Amino acid sequence: MYELFVTSRASAQHADLLDAARAAGVGVSPITDRAADGLSETVTPQGIVAVCALLDRPLEEAVTPDARLVVVLVDVADPGNAGTVIRVADAAGADAVVLAGDTVDPHNGKCVRAAAGSLFHLPIARVRDVPAALSACSVAGLRTFAAHGYADAELDRVDLAVPTAWVFGNEAHGLPADVLDRTDLAVRIPLYGRAESLNLATAAAVCVYTSAMASRR
Repeated sequence: MYELFVTSRASAQHADLLDAARAAGVGVSPITDRAADGLSETVTPQGIVAVCALLDRPLEEAVTPDARLVVVLVDVADPGNAGTVIRVADAAGADAVVLAGDTVDPHNGKCVRAAAGSLFHLPIARVRDVPAALSACSVAGLRTFAAHGYADAELDRVDLAVPTAWVFGNEAHGLPADVLDRTDLAVRIPLYGRAESLNLATAAAVCVYTSAMASRR
């Protein structure tokens, strides 16, 4: 069942949205500002709360043989990071994002906000079995690249003009050895200044966009 709960202020501000919802058969129910505060996770809610179906898809539907670019997150704990990477993947034209292992739920409120709508633009799959996620990428014809700060191969020296699955690990611990062993190649982003590292979302943006641009040359 789909439904919108809307405050009077939001109703006035987003009349076109409510008209479109009603035309699509979505129920629209008025609520008070206090009720909106209780339903929302944000400090200053926008006054619209939606009830909708879960968005994730089975792994085999998300990672298909015609995929050219897939992002795999392994044990990523921070919902803001996960949502930002989903947004990056969407912007770069990726075909899917796979949330593997103990990665945060993409329906987490902070993740949804960080994704800024991109959850609705590309397939999202969740799978506890990390080897199964990597195997699905390989079966689909994707070369699996693991982002790893201590890898021998540097990003600017790797041929990325091939169907690729980028694999990113936990913010604090990176990718475990057994996952690194299952990927085709570990790759690091060269650091030219004095920073020790890049955070997860920034590293993902660099890697995914480098692949996206290489495949379009």
